[in-house]
Amino acid sequence: MDPVDDLLRTVRSEGAGVSVEELTPPRRLTGDAALTLLAPIQGVTELADSVVRVGETAIVRGPFTAHSHEHTVLLVAAYNVRGAVAHRLLDILPPMLVLPDGDDCTAMRDFLASQSASCASGQQVVLDRLLDWLLVCTLRAWFDQQPAAPVGWHDETLGPVLRAMHAAPGRPWTLAALADTAGVSRTTLAERFVKVVGTPPLTYLKDWRMTLAADLLAESTSTVAAVAHQVGYADAFGFSTAFKRFHGVNPTECRTACRT
Repeated sequence: MDPVDDLLRTVRSEGAGVSVEELTPPRRLTGDAALTLLAPIQGVTELADSVVRVGETAIVRGPFTAHSHEHTVLLVAAYNVRGAVAHRLLDILPPMLVLPDGDDCTAMRDFLASQSASCASGQQVVLDRLLDWLLVCTLRAWFDQQPAAPVGWHDETLGPVLRAMHAAPGRPWTLAALADTAGVSRTTLAERFVKVVGTPPLTYLKDWRMTLAADLLAESTSTVAAVAHQVGYADAFGFSTAFKRFHGVNPTECRTACRT
């Protein structure tokens, strides 16, 4: 399992606020969603210190203000990001990123713009899935451009270890087993992991397990014991203790809060 795939899989559009906005000076467009996609259809848009042109897509984290010195038409989609894994993605992303469209993105963007005002049956589901495609492709392209990605998944030594932990978070991993996966000594792995990722391997694994557990509790009807087993804990008591230490609330409280 690619760690990037794990992060991107959590970002889903469920009725995302999608619209086509016209900016004519002096009008400004503001937004405050957790994540917003903006793609010019006509004209040039200014966002903070960046300029976004037709053929480019911007993704903004948090509040923003867009303006233009000319008549501009923008495709805008606002995402309400939910879940612990999705918020982990937000922590990695910069406040704003701008990338050129891929070969298929231009046609997709124009189609989204043409369909955004349609009232056809099932249209919102179509828009949601197309937006997911455009957003994930843009984010994936950004991750591919990061030579020193925040969690080290491009690292020759750490990449296999991270993929193994993400593929089987419930496995009883030890430092020795992870070092065998990397083909290095335990000392080499531990030192490399702290240098690149910023935490020891087993601390990263614990944090990832707790992040996954929060989403499993919110999104499923599995018992606390079942969730504990899925993320590598033999008993619910030990899991609940670790969960509260990490999140500040116990699993039951987390499930209730995340569903309201």
